[in-house]
Amino acid sequence: MNEHPMNFYKTLGRIEGGMASVGAGVCLLAMIVITVISVVGRYVLQQDILPGAYNLIERVAFPLIVFWAVPMAHREATFPRFDTVVLALPPRLRRAVQVFVGLVELAVYAVVMWYVLRFTWQGILDDRTMQIGADFWPIWPVLVMMPLAFLLMMLEMLRLVWCGLRGERGDPPSSGSDNVSAAF
Repeated sequence: MNEHPMNFYKTLGRIEGGMASVGAGVCLLAMIVITVISVVGRYVLQQDILPGAYNLIERVAFPLIVFWAVPMAHREATFPRFDTVVLALPPRLRRAVQVFVGLVELAVYAVVMWYVLRFTWQGILDDRTMQIGADFWPIWPVLVMMPLAFLLMMLEMLRLVWCGLRGERGDPPSSGSDNVSAAF
């Protein structure tokens, strides 16, 4: 019975690890290649080889890197957490405070998620585009990554609240391999 939440947790870890390592890694590599090609074209060949390169990096690569990496950063506790005072409390009170803070955090993210979903849905309905060079590209592939990232973070917060209610620590289980390598 305890295996199902662990399998769910590992599956989420694989999704987050894949998004962070593969997705964000490919975006970072693309940013490097685009920048190098653009600089070589501008300063060596005296022409713009990739028109709209800056827009592509600014409007596609950077947002995707952020929204693909944030859920994994939150899961691995590299996301900012202010728990110095909480750690000084007695265990029972510490657990109550952690559950309360988790619920408040979850409520805040739920409100943000609502507005992100509305923004994303409206962008899809309006067929929003972004200008890359002289062309206009649809923005929906970038927009749908925002609610996905917030959903993954909210699932992790639910897990932490559940662990707090059960009196367990919310640390990620150590399986001998990290989430990034589990994605492959």
